[in-house]
Formats: sequence, C-alpha cells, structure tokens
Amino acid sequence: MKKSCLLFTVMMMAGLLQAQTEYGLFAGGQATWASYSTPEIDLGSTKQNTKMKYGFQGGAMARMQFEGKLYFAPAVFYSMKGYKVTLTRPSFPPDSLAIDNDVTVHTFEFAPMLQYNFSESEGHFFIKAGPSIDLQLFGKEKFNKSSGPAVSRNMKFSYGDYGRFGANLLLHLGYETSSGLIIFAHYTHGVASIVNTDNGPTVKHRAVGLSIGKFFNRK
Repeated sequence: MKKSCLLFTVMMMAGLLQAQTEYGLFAGGQATWASYSTPEIDLGSTKQNTKMKYGFQGGAMARMQFEGKLYFAPAVFYSMKGYKVTLTRPSFPPDSLAIDNDVTVHTFEFAPMLQYNFSESEGHFFIKAGPSIDLQLFGKEKFNKSSGPAVSRNMKFSYGDYGRFGANLLLHLGYETSSGLIIFAHYTHGVASIVNTDNGPTVKHRAVGLSIGKFFNRK
C-alpha cells in the first residue's frame, strides 16, 4: 500500500510540473474512532467496542487538470485523531491489564487524490478519492487497569509498540463556488494498523467530518 502510494505520487508530481496548478488551504472538524480487534489463540480475533472522539484537520491542497472534468488533487495536512475503547481481552499496547484506553494522536497526512467535477460550470459539485499515508507525530493515552492505578502517558512509538505510519483511503464529497470557496464532507477509512506489536491488537483509524477551504487567486 505504502509503495504503491509513493509510486502514484511520483507519477502525479511529474505531471504537476507540466500543467497549470491551483493551490489553496482548508480546515474543519471531524469525529474520529477506530476499528479495534484483539487476536485470539485460535487465530481469530475479537472486535472491541470503540467510541468517538472529536478532532480537526487543516492543511494545504493543490489541483491540476488531467482531462475534462478529471483532476489530480493532492493534499498535505495535520489531523488530530483518536478513539476510546473498552477492552474485554488483553491488549498490548497499552497494557496486558488494561480494561480501557482513551487515545489522542496527532498526525501529518499526505494524500495523492483524484478529483472529478460533476459539471464544467464555475460552481459545481465534486467527488475526490484516493489513498493517504499518515505519520503519527505524537500522542497521549489514558487507561485503567484491572489492578493498580490509572495510567496517563505519552504514546510510545517503536517496533514493539505503536507504529509511526498508517495508511488510509479517503473520500470527499463537496461543492465549489466560482470564487474558489469549497465545502466538503470527508471520510477516512484506515487500511493499515497503527500498532507494530507482534500478536498485538489491530487498530485502524476511522474519521468523518466537514471542512471548508479556499483556492488562491480567485475573486
């Protein structure tokens, strides 16, 4: 997934150098959670219940026309994600005795997406989709244990703990005005676990939100 995303990005960036490109900024709120499952001895897994947390995203976007109503539309942005999970099975991380976990993680995300406009008029609806790679910058977790005091600590990133990188699929649906103002709903579907631990839980980001943005050099 990560290698394919990188190859796709290199090809698209080569095109950017040969085409007229627009640039802009965007920001908005989001509700985030996770798909969380713990491994079992019989090689199966047990899904753990998670609850939403609220965060936001913001960053820069670009757009170049391929042909007609199809565009290459990459974005780089900060995203605050997280989840609350109730654990019914041992899970490390955070701890084999943990009975829950409240996680907030700050990420930097790169998304080489494609955009399709439903109309060639200046004001139009659009759909945007593609992969993304996110770098887990830092985070915080708070959990209770079946015995002992509650724990609040920084997330640990290593080969035996949380991983620095995740992979996602993104979907945007929105509207753009003739002045370059955009509003869009967005969904993030994690496809790679953010946990590196052997026999550890599988944790994949989920997020849904609403953002607004503006392309430069528009009146």
